[in-house]
Amino acid sequence: MSGARTRAEDALGATQPLGTATQPVDLSEITAVTPAVVDPPAHHPAHHHPAPGWPAHGRPALDVTQPVGRRIGSAQRMPAVTGRVPLAAYARLAKPDAVDHHLGVLLAWTLLAPALRLDGRVLATTTAFLLGGVLVIAASVALDDLAGFRDGSDATNCGPDRAQRKRARKPLVTGALTERQVIGFAQVTGAAGVALWTAAVLMAPHSPPWVVLLIAVTCLGSLQCSWGVRLGYRGFQELLVAGVGWALVLAPHGLAAGEVDGFALVQALLFGMGPLLVAVYSNTDDVAGDRAVGRPTVAALTTPSGNALFVMGLTTAEMALMVVAPVVGAPWWFLAAMTPTFCLRVAQLRTGFGRGDVPRARTLGARTHRVTTAVLLVVNLVVR
Repeated sequence: MSGARTRAEDALGATQPLGTATQPVDLSEITAVTPAVVDPPAHHPAHHHPAPGWPAHGRPALDVTQPVGRRIGSAQRMPAVTGRVPLAAYARLAKPDAVDHHLGVLLAWTLLAPALRLDGRVLATTTAFLLGGVLVIAASVALDDLAGFRDGSDATNCGPDRAQRKRARKPLVTGALTERQVIGFAQVTGAAGVALWTAAVLMAPHSPPWVVLLIAVTCLGSLQCSWGVRLGYRGFQELLVAGVGWALVLAPHGLAAGEVDGFALVQALLFGMGPLLVAVYSNTDDVAGDRAVGRPTVAALTTPSGNALFVMGLTTAEMALMVVAPVVGAPWWFLAAMTPTFCLRVAQLRTGFGRGDVPRARTLGARTHRVTTAVLLVVNLVVR
């Protein structure tokens, strides 16, 4: 307690009592601390001279001004009071480097016939849908961070014994943003994303009912995964991750072409499996925090061996999609083109469940998804 109090006084540069300090200060490195109550020694009360702002009985005066953001003993850091917009913190909140889902719109574009790819209306629709998806997902991950901060799972999963990079991606945990700022960010980005998706539907060459319904369900599922209905806390977390990936291929392709053929459907399913085979390894790594707050991921609900079988089943299902793709319109050499994905998925399983290095397996999963997407893009540009 005394060390924390000393750091607070040093940061304030206080040469005056706490009750009289009036200079603006930067509180970014101050941990909220309430001064201890110290009663004067009973054997010589007459010689006790309280500090200014402190009455003789040893308790702080009511007019003492001190920054207190949390209760005593809280380890939460207080956000900086500087008057500047914390743009870097908002960027970390939005996870702009997590591009895995957004690649689906590019994949949908390459699935179009060459004559449609450069059509002005198609390009405008695809661009509006892409930007809307970026904003909707930014709102979704912000609300997920807020839910994880409030229920304590992020504090467990991003504690001091975990990788520093993982903690830095949680601006609520580090104190770089407040809950109010995160809620405001989610409201603005969510509303803007919905507006852009609405504009995409209105300007699209086609708007079949199944596409409109798919976009509405995707929007609702993304924004209600960790907030409101909290679908992710009701057993739908893995399905939502894959479903968003599927929708971000099928919806823009449907808006541009009006229909989806068998090969496009297989590619959409393969694309959605990519983020899913990242998320299940993340859930495996975060199982302690998820169980503590009652988030029912498969990893949290089953035994380690049961979870391993589940992940192996998903990996096998992805491989089966590659095998059947030529039956529904893929070129005969498609399976050979997907050989890198086969090899990387086997390596991912061995790394995560054979060697027990789940974080490395998660990273390998993200790379595998990008390799798979790159192969699909090349295949489409060759055969479409």
